[in-house]
Amino acid sequence: MSTRKRVAADPLIAFHHPMTDGTTVDVVDAQILDKQIILGIKILREHLGCSLQDALRAYTDRYEVLREQRPDDFVCGRDEYWAGFFS
Repeated sequence: MSTRKRVAADPLIAFHHPMTDGTTVDVVDAQILDKQIILGIKILREHLGCSLQDALRAYTDRYEVLREQRPDDFVCGRDEYWAGFFS
């Protein structure tokens, strides 16, 4: 049995990163919009100098901001976005 958890794609579940609220870190917007999840997390980890878990939280925070502000710029819908991604 896998112990990995799926990243919540539910907009009612909020992830809060201690370094950002999702509105201030825009260095990975292109990766988020293009569904380049791993690359985006790697860039955030280097940019923020944080752990992998914190980078994932920052990524999901920014993802939610972009879903609200730029929904038509995503390459796929919310359900398809996280399909197959486990953390």
